[in-house]
Amino acid sequence: MQPYALTLGAAAAAIRSRQLSPVELADSVLERIEKVEPHLRAYVTVTAERARQAARAAENDIAAGRYHGALHGIPMGLKDLIDVAGLATSASSQVRAHHRARADSTVAARLAAAGAILVGKTHTHEFAYGLTTPQTANAWHPGRVAGGSSGGSAVAVAAGAATFTLGTDTGGSIRVPAALNGVVGLKPTYGVIPRHGVTPLSWSLDHVGPITRTVADAALVLAALAGHDPRDPASRNAAPAPYTPIINPNLTGLRVGVPRNYYFDHIDPEVEAAVRRAIDQLQSLGARLVEVEIPMTRYIQATQWGLMVPEATAYHEATLRTIPQRYRADVRILLEAGELMPAGDYLRAQRSRKLMQQEWIRMLREVDLVAAPTVAATAVEARQETITWADGTTEAVSDTYVRLSSPANITGIPALSLPVGHDATGLPIGMQLLGTPLSEDILLRVGHAYEKTQPIRELAQA
Repeated sequence: MQPYALTLGAAAAAIRSRQLSPVELADSVLERIEKVEPHLRAYVTVTAERARQAARAAENDIAAGRYHGALHGIPMGLKDLIDVAGLATSASSQVRAHHRARADSTVAARLAAAGAILVGKTHTHEFAYGLTTPQTANAWHPGRVAGGSSGGSAVAVAAGAATFTLGTDTGGSIRVPAALNGVVGLKPTYGVIPRHGVTPLSWSLDHVGPITRTVADAALVLAALAGHDPRDPASRNAAPAPYTPIINPNLTGLRVGVPRNYYFDHIDPEVEAAVRRAIDQLQSLGARLVEVEIPMTRYIQATQWGLMVPEATAYHEATLRTIPQRYRADVRILLEAGELMPAGDYLRAQRSRKLMQQEWIRMLREVDLVAAPTVAATAVEARQETITWADGTTEAVSDTYVRLSSPANITGIPALSLPVGHDATGLPIGMQLLGTPLSEDILLRVGHAYEKTQPIRELAQA
């Protein structure tokens, strides 16, 4: 196995035991980037020389006994909304053509302190305002969408062009591309990972989180990033309980909620079948399945858009009025629409969010977590705009992808997406696990237990 194909956990163990050097790993990942980047276009910029210098420094530190932990010497990518001092934060937009970050974001600083090695900044749908990342190709099929907005981050991990990455998630932007590219994506509890130095889309919905090959890898990255930062007003003082990977996958006594409504409505039959098989697998590990009713479903879409659109427009107000021509048409239209939304609609969306949070917490008292599809369909063809369901109804692709993921953003609860199979064309299918605030350890335990029952996942043959 080539070093670029190693999971974070396996690479960390090899580095710690001196069976693999950070230089060898970085060189392998950079060579992989050179091979796949021409047709995947996951990266805005590749920081090859910087990565090689950091790898040599990591190798020297480890040789001198200064080992910083599991992320030391591990190559990673950052979504290009995340500031790194001296580098551009382009947000994949011409609006940021001359931008350079003056300081590291909190997450970049914490990863650097942990010894992780930046290999590049990954593409996003412009300013994270979309669900497809059109400039990036799906790692499993170049004619299909990558998903978004963290499409570059998910594709890089799926193709072996980074050992792990960070993305952001406002309505599903970590979990959607993770599901469509067959990797793991974790949206933690709102406020668990600080967002200082991260370009916002919608401040009250935005989250930062890891995209990795395995659930155990996601736990390693979360441990390095979680913790209070007073520079983010939403940052929590409390952190999730630490997660230690299990040896034997036993879920006896755990209550897994299975939605009787919403999550299995208007969904591709192959996606439903794969997710239900995965849920049955959890039951075979000892979990007890409990049917649950998802509350306030008729208000989900209106609440998501009612919060996100005006908040995004407020952030972009100055540039929208001075250089509107630099935005892509799809994003500019959404930003302009936000200027037309009455304040009363935004306030009603805030009230709806509060009620929804209360109802979800009430529902989650009946179970330890909920298991559901991450997205209703696998990756559609590039430039496809709608999906037609069996009953003849038509839905915009962006609505299809955000529909099942946005409730976790509205409520702020943690959600973990993990691969649970492929459809007949070989495209990945994802299942998400949702829990109460700060229950990341439970989601990781269940996700890891499921993962241990499955064959080792291969990288996409990009």
